Amino acid sequence: MGPGQTSKKSSFRTEVRNPPGVLPLICRDTLRVRMRTFSARHAMFLIIFLCTFLFALPLPKFEPLPAPLANNAVAQVKSRGDLYLFSFMGIGPKKTWDDVSTAAFILDPYIGKWKQIRNVPGPAGRLAAVAAGAREHVFLFGGYTVDAQGGEITVSDVNVYEPLTDRWLRGADMPIAVDDSVAGVYRDRYIYLVSGWSKSDAVNNVQVYDAEKNRWQQATPIPGRSVFGHAGAMAGDTIVYVDGAYRNPSGSPKYIASDECWIGKVDHKNPGKISWSKLPPHPGDARYRIAAGGSEKDHMIYFSGGSANPYNFNGIGYNGEPSEPSRYTFAFNLRSGKWETLNADTSNPTMDHRGLFVLPEGLILAGGMAKGQQVTPQVTVLNKREKGL
Repeated sequence: MGPGQTSKKSSFRTEVRNPPGVLPLICRDTLRVRMRTFSARHAMFLIIFLCTFLFALPLPKFEPLPAPLANNAVAQVKSRGDLYLFSFMGIGPKKTWDDVSTAAFILDPYIGKWKQIRNVPGPAGRLAAVAAGAREHVFLFGGYTVDAQGGEITVSDVNVYEPLTDRWLRGADMPIAVDDSVAGVYRDRYIYLVSGWSKSDAVNNVQVYDAEKNRWQQATPIPGRSVFGHAGAMAGDTIVYVDGAYRNPSGSPKYIASDECWIGKVDHKNPGKISWSKLPPHPGDARYRIAAGGSEKDHMIYFSGGSANPYNFNGIGYNGEPSEPSRYTFAFNLRSGKWETLNADTSNPTMDHRGLFVLPEGLILAGGMAKGQQVTPQVTVLNKREKGL
């Protein structure tokens, strides 16, 4: 599919276009990058990759986000064969209603530098949105807005970003508006939104968006607690999600951490049918807003950070106590069906994430809240192997 062509997205509504005759920013950069040969670029990447593992070189470093951000939605997608990482919206260092951003950024991991792209459409930024990459586009789902009086409104918006043209399209609204959900992609087409907060409480719905036909269907609901701020990802036909928060039956504090872990297998003939099974507890305490990402190649679902004390957008727990990030980084091995502790003492841990990137070099966390609820621009690369191996 060439620049400006959306033959598989004909039902989308265009929200933002570039002026006629003006080559989009991303296209200009892409053309410059294309001046390097495909073989040279990927050969260099292969050399770096092999050296990292064979000679135990330090993990690669990426420059920080252009601004401190937490609760930013992240996704990775391949466009024309090249991988790009994205960060959307989030909250700034003031951690107030008027510090919620609409900014969007792209990172080419071969170059290691972030670049600002067109802001997310809409009159206000959103928190707790979730993003997923499919069909050379990035899909941004839901989230909630905050006003000066502290009111929160969950939205049903589906925004679709097209990297080749640096424009936003509008997808079909979610049937059930959710925020603080978990997203996973199956067959580069079906995007699953698992549970999440909707209006007055968490829901057990699993909503499936068909990125090819721009339409929704309901899948098998989760059998466990309805949660929000949980973490998870998809690899192949398998979804794994953990923890999150739910309404406290005793009333105080209002919300508490869930320790439930679940695995779901999608039926190959019916993407709306999921077989759910409960998993044993993962390493460490139950946590809220862990960073998570999956890799079909690795057969792993990775998790890092989060906080054992569920909190509001300012990092203060619903119990009135400041929340702090966990140092645990762990994974679920889809081959063995077991949990693995990668590092129980991760350096510079963070919380308040909406996902992480999984690259051959390691796990990449962009932004988040560090110790003392400090919103950070840091981009951290973590080892995918167990510490000491």
